[in-house]
Amino acid sequence: MRNDILNYLQGELRHRCEQPSNRFGIGLYGHIEAVVKNGALLAERYGADKEIVMIVAWLHDIASATDYSLYQDHHIHGAEMARDILLQWNYETERIEWVQRCIRNHRGSVSLDQESVEEVCVADADAISHFDSLPSLLYLAYRERGMDFEEGRNFVKDKLERSFQKLSPRSRELYENRYRQIMDILNG
Repeated sequence: MRNDILNYLQGELRHRCEQPSNRFGIGLYGHIEAVVKNGALLAERYGADKEIVMIVAWLHDIASATDYSLYQDHHIHGAEMARDILLQWNYETERIEWVQRCIRNHRGSVSLDQESVEEVCVADADAISHFDSLPSLLYLAYRERGMDFEEGRNFVKDKLERSFQKLSPRSRELYENRYRQIMDILNG
C-alpha cells in the first residue's frame, strides 16, 4: 500500500476543499472522506485492489474541488488531473490508467458501465457517501440553493433515492437498512 501517496492525496484534497474558490464548501471534503472509508470497506468485502480504490476515492472529485466550471465533466477532467499527480509520484503507468478508468466511470448520474470490481467499489462508495453526508446535503439544499423547508427535504430525499438506485445489486442489499433508516428520519 502506497501510504505516501494516500497521505499526500488526503492533505491535497483537504487543502483544495478549504479554498474559497471551492463552491461546494468543506462539506465536499467530508463527502470524499466518506467515499474513501466506504470504498476501503467495499474493496475488502468484494476482493478489489484496495490501494487503487482508495487512490480513486481521494481523487474522484478533484476537478470539482479545484474549479467549479469543470463540474459537469469532472469525471473526465479529474482523470487527467489524477494522471498528472500520480506521475509526479512515479506511480506505475498501468496503475495510473486503471485509476483513470475508475475516475471516468465513478459517476452514477452518467450512464457508464463499471467493468472492474474497483470501478464498482468507487461508484457504490460515491453513492453510499450521500447517506454519510446528510448534513452536507441539507446545507446544499437550504444554504447554497435557498430552498424552503419542504423543497429542501424533497431535494435530499430524491438525491438519496437516486443514490440508492445507482448502487450495484450487491451493495443495494448491503445498505438497504441504512437507506431505509435515513428515509424514515426525513419522512418525519
